[in-house]
Amino acid sequence: MTDLTGKTALVTGSTTGIGLAIATELAKAGARIALHSLPGDKNADDAAAQVTEAGAPEAKFFGADVSDPKAIHELMDAVEAFGPVDILVNNAGVQFTAGITEMPDERWDSIIAINLSAIFHTMKAALPGMEKRGFGRIVNIASVHGLVASKEKVPYVAAKHGLVGMSKVVALEYANKGDAAKGGITVNCIGPGWTETPLIEGQIQAAADKAGGDREAGIAALLAEKQPSQRLTRTSDLGALAVFLCSDAAQNITGVTIPVDGGWTAQ
Repeated sequence: MTDLTGKTALVTGSTTGIGLAIATELAKAGARIALHSLPGDKNADDAAAQVTEAGAPEAKFFGADVSDPKAIHELMDAVEAFGPVDILVNNAGVQFTAGITEMPDERWDSIIAINLSAIFHTMKAALPGMEKRGFGRIVNIASVHGLVASKEKVPYVAAKHGLVGMSKVVALEYANKGDAAKGGITVNCIGPGWTETPLIEGQIQAAADKAGGDREAGIAALLAEKQPSQRLTRTSDLGALAVFLCSDAAQNITGVTIPVDGGWTAQ
């Protein structure tokens, strides 16, 4: 059910954190992996080695600034030359916290560009080929903040809510396209809660500082605020879920956002 041999997967923002974990799990399932980050990312070689060791028959790094639509189109063309994109995981994202009146205009622009507009461009580029080949899986890494809000995250919450809505629209547009025998085309979101990645490191450090420099106490304070399970999500858990959403067993799951949030959105 989770054999992805012969499939090519592009995972954006995949040299560290959640993206690398997803790429690694897809590699274990047999997919060829197109890794992505900013040009010159120092982690690219190590990431390629990790996914190859995990089982990817081939792995290649592609550098592109996804805040730039032109760079996105060049990225998608380059990856298509590497292998037709059967699986697209949009994971690249940025974060910045401040109240609305303190939020720099340029931060709004960059967060919307990277966390929302970039995904419009990658999906638009990938979907025609998916439809032609009869199979496609798009997994957009949203956030619990695509479902609920938190203070001091105006652009991030706006982008993630927009991503959830956009994914629903595209899921509906492609629900009956592709080849039913091959599994058709699905578009879904994963909504992580607190997951220990570089993206939230600043928030962990701030909480640790308030706890007198105790990192574990800082993490506990963050979890106590929102996540009832009191456990950080493992990036490998998100990778396993992404693999499932790409599998034949998930051929009729489309247009949904699955929270992985320890009960956050159940409250």
